[in-house]
Amino acid sequence: MTSPDGARRPTIRDVSRVAGVSHGTVSRYLNGGHWVSPEAREAVEAAITSTGYTANHAARSLATGRSGSLAFLLTESQQLLFSDPTFALLLRGATESLAERSMTLVLLIAGTEGERANVERYVRAGHVDGVLLVSSHESDALLASLVEAGVPTVCSGLPLGDPDIPHVAIDEQGAAREMTRYLRDAGRRRIALITGPHDTPGGRLRFEGFRAEMGERYDPALVEQGSYERGSGDAAMTRLLERAPDLDAVFAASDVMAVGAIEALRRAGRRVPEDVAVAGFDDSGLAETMRPGLTTVRQPWSEISATMVDMVLDIVAGRPRDSVVLPTTLVVRESA
Repeated sequence: MTSPDGARRPTIRDVSRVAGVSHGTVSRYLNGGHWVSPEAREAVEAAITSTGYTANHAARSLATGRSGSLAFLLTESQQLLFSDPTFALLLRGATESLAERSMTLVLLIAGTEGERANVERYVRAGHVDGVLLVSSHESDALLASLVEAGVPTVCSGLPLGDPDIPHVAIDEQGAAREMTRYLRDAGRRRIALITGPHDTPGGRLRFEGFRAEMGERYDPALVEQGSYERGSGDAAMTRLLERAPDLDAVFAASDVMAVGAIEALRRAGRRVPEDVAVAGFDDSGLAETMRPGLTTVRQPWSEISATMVDMVLDIVAGRPRDSVVLPTTLVVRESA
C-alpha cells in the first residue's frame, strides 16, 4: 500500500522485522498488549517509531470486529462533568491507560432521557468495544440495558441495582466510618453529615458507614442530602445550622460539597475548625488547595481508572474478571 505522496506505507511485517519479534507479537501489542513481555513491548514501540508505522484502524476493525475504542460514560449532567473534579481525574487516567495501548476513549454523556437514548443506540451499534460507567444511579435503566445487550461494561463504584456487574470500588462504608471515628476521637460531639443522593453508591454507603459508626449517638436531624454540587453543600449546611446551631463538626460526602459547607459556615460567622470541623471525601485536588486545607478521604484515582480499563479489556477478550475493592487513605489537614 502507498501513501498519497507515492511512498510505501510501513506494515506490521516491517515493524516485526525491525523489532526482531514475530508478526503475532506485534499484532498482540496493537490489540491491547496482552501476553507481550516488557522487552518485546519496548522493541515494538521503538520499531513503530523508527518505521513510522500507523495502524489502519478501519481495516483492523473489519478484520477483528472491534473498534479499538472504549466509552467513558457519565450518566450525569454536563455541568457536573466540569464542576466535579473527580470525573476529570477518572477521565484523564482512563485516557492515559488507553493511549498506552494505542486505543481511543470516547466521552459519552447521558444526563437526560434523550441523551440516554442516543448513547444506548450508539453503544449497542458496536461503535465502542466496551463501556467504563463512571456514575450510576439505582433507578437508571441504561446500565441494565447495556448488560442485557451483552456490552462489556465495568462500573466505577458498586452498582446498587445489580452488585454482580463487574466494578471497581472502594470500601465506601469503611472509609466513612474511619472519618467519623476520627472526628469523634478529636473530641467532636455533634457531628453532622451532608450525604450524596441515596440512589448512588457513594451517597448510600457513606451514609450507612456514618450511621453505623455513630451508633446510639446517631441523630437523623443532623443529616442533610446534597447532590455532589457546591451549591448543594452550601444549602445543606445552612439547613443544618438552622436546626442544630450547636453542631461542632460536619462530614461532607464529597470535597465539592465540603467547600460549599465552609462557605455557609463563614457566612454564619463560624470559624473552621475552631467552631466547626469540616471533613470531605475524594481528595480530588480541591481539598489541598482550599484554605484551610481540607481533611478528607483520598481515593486512588489513577489505580481506579487503570483497573477499570484492564478489566473491561479482559472482558472484551473473553476473560471475565472479579470485581475489585481498592483501599482509601485518611488525609488530615487543617479543617478538622
